[in-house]
Amino acid sequence: MGDQAAMITAILQSRLARTSFDKFRFQSISETLHMECKAEMVTPLVTNPGHVCVSDANLYFQPLNGYPKPVVQITLQNVCRIYKRRHGLMPLGLEVFCTENDLCSDIYLKFYNCQDRDEVYRLIAKYIENHIAEHTAESYVLQWQRGHISNYQYLLHLNNLADRSCNDLSQYPVFPWIIADYSSSVLDLTKPETFRDLSKPVGALNKERLDRLVKRYQEMPEPKFMYGSHYSSPGYVLFYLVRVAPEYMLCLQNGKFDHADRMFNSIAETWKNCLDGATDFKELIPEFYENDSSFLVNSLKLDLGKRQGGKMVEDVELPPWASGPDDFLQKCQEALESPYVSEHLHEWIDIIFGYKQKGSEAVAAHNVFHPLTYEGGVDLNSIMDPNEKVALLTQILEFGQTPKQLFTTPHPQRKIQKLKSLSRTSSHSTSIAESPVSPNEESFEDLTEESITLAWNNIAKLKLDTKCKIHKEAITGIAVTCNGSSVFTTSQDSTLKMFSRDSKTIQRSVSFSNMALSSCLILPGDTTVISSSWDNHIYFYSIAFGRQQDVLLGHDDAVSKICWRDGRLFSASWDSTVKVWHCVPGETLSNKKHHFELLAHLEHDVSVNTMDINAANTILASGTKEGTISVWDVTTATVLHQLPHHSGTVFHAAFSPDSRHLLSTGEDCCFKVIDVQTGMLVSSVTTEEPQRCFKWDGNTILSGSQSGELLVWDLLGGKVTERIKGHTGAVMSMWMNEQCNSVITGGEDKQIMFWKLQY
Repeated sequence: MGDQAAMITAILQSRLARTSFDKFRFQSISETLHMECKAEMVTPLVTNPGHVCVSDANLYFQPLNGYPKPVVQITLQNVCRIYKRRHGLMPLGLEVFCTENDLCSDIYLKFYNCQDRDEVYRLIAKYIENHIAEHTAESYVLQWQRGHISNYQYLLHLNNLADRSCNDLSQYPVFPWIIADYSSSVLDLTKPETFRDLSKPVGALNKERLDRLVKRYQEMPEPKFMYGSHYSSPGYVLFYLVRVAPEYMLCLQNGKFDHADRMFNSIAETWKNCLDGATDFKELIPEFYENDSSFLVNSLKLDLGKRQGGKMVEDVELPPWASGPDDFLQKCQEALESPYVSEHLHEWIDIIFGYKQKGSEAVAAHNVFHPLTYEGGVDLNSIMDPNEKVALLTQILEFGQTPKQLFTTPHPQRKIQKLKSLSRTSSHSTSIAESPVSPNEESFEDLTEESITLAWNNIAKLKLDTKCKIHKEAITGIAVTCNGSSVFTTSQDSTLKMFSRDSKTIQRSVSFSNMALSSCLILPGDTTVISSSWDNHIYFYSIAFGRQQDVLLGHDDAVSKICWRDGRLFSASWDSTVKVWHCVPGETLSNKKHHFELLAHLEHDVSVNTMDINAANTILASGTKEGTISVWDVTTATVLHQLPHHSGTVFHAAFSPDSRHLLSTGEDCCFKVIDVQTGMLVSSVTTEEPQRCFKWDGNTILSGSQSGELLVWDLLGGKVTERIKGHTGAVMSMWMNEQCNSVITGGEDKQIMFWKLQY
């Protein structure tokens, strides 16, 4: 086998070396050649050698044998997506798509070296509008969590990013078995027992079988594995697709179909075999969740053999709850998008694409396959024996390959409250978790939420109302009284000023020391303003009596940010701490001071520049001058996640309204979104310049930039949707009212600007 493969390779390389791309095949005489190299076009079970050519307008592939046509041509302007692929566990593949959502690509190329692959990738990428150089799984997590893409679309994206392709049967996209009930006459998607346990691999679903496999695993010498076959392989893919792609099955099986009793005869039988069979652990393929049911019907009238009972193999036998093939697929789709699956799909992702794929977590999850199925399991280039090399490559291609690992930490869960069910062909969405409240019973909260949603949908229509220059240095903090009439601002000029919105005049100016003030807030009741200072102090100012009421020396360096929640004061400082204080207000008339009790001391390695607390006051997030985001459990004063997500100072961090995500921005010109529960980075958006402060609703961001503009961002799309001219220097601080229709910004230009939403 090795000698034969070496001989074929030598003949092939000789022919490729003697020929070159036929330039007469160019679409236009004005085309300029950018690059030419040797490669193979990958199709199911066959790779076709030839020449790749990239011009300034087209990508060409000219196969040596002229099949499937003399030249395959793709217009570069039509390319929507390109992905680097590994083929045969080697990083040599490149897949090109001219559509946004199709499962199958326009061409899949395998190169003979990485350099050629990367150069072709670079040349094509230049023609793709908004091309993201290297897509990451995280870029889709937030969209999925927020219900902007369906479970089906998310799984397709993950398969794509894990190098799964319809052109490579050894790495065909893998989808989970979802339904476990194939005997009932009606499929009840409200009962948990209708569904398969998504936290376990197929091989671990039957406890008796698993016990036998674990016992064998424990007695096995290294390298150990639990399962002798994989959950996705060319044989399994063609098992499902034999009725629509018989030629591939015949190619794989030396010109014969499999034994009739081993064919894909019945959904229920196949599921039962996956539960009970000694070597059957296969998952499903995307076709089970699509709209083309032809793979379930023997429309080609193939002679697939006769079963033991004498029955001919025809169409796939469907469960009683399906009225026909189309209805079966429709119900599979409904099951995949159901609330139960939405809540548990992350568990299956952990097993197939995530942290339970390898190592000790894989062993604990009973998810260990043969070493050859994993990326990096063998280095084919280091094997000198040609026979051994061919044998290993054949085994890799035919046995099945584990997807590329996309996540190394637990995958965030998708919450289903108010989750939107997405049509795969339309952007229109309908709620699948409707609140059982009739229109007449709408609560005040619902109306408020509607008005907030409306405001954020129109946030790009912010218009400047008034602006006033009230400080001598940059404005660092803004606080507004409940009735909105008085605005308090702090500045690096060391003053706290009270500005009347109605008369547009400064009513008070207070200086506590000669050091800059960094932030301010108003206590409930609008009687006291608190300001933090670079002189290590926190100052309490009585609005009613117009004087300093109290002072807290709580830190050994500048206090950078303060927050107030439920009688507790949170203070962040450049002394590398965040402190939590319980404050008992003093009696103003009797001149009694506040009583401060230190409740928690959150120690950091470097200066803390910003912080935020979640709505329940249980989780605190801090951002440091070195770019680390720390997420703390306030009740136990312990750190939950420490994430070095920024390079340079973190300017601002804030929880989403539902507290599930944390958004941060820093001097590295990046927005980062973290899933609070798992600490996973679920979105990253690069900005042209640093964004100094922001407000967000979980999907849309209103940010103040270094140059003074206000920017509206579509976070899920990763792009700016509106630029609003604002300050002449950096926007340093931003306040927004509860209804989200009024905004005040403070800038480096010493001005405050009042913005109103007009729609």
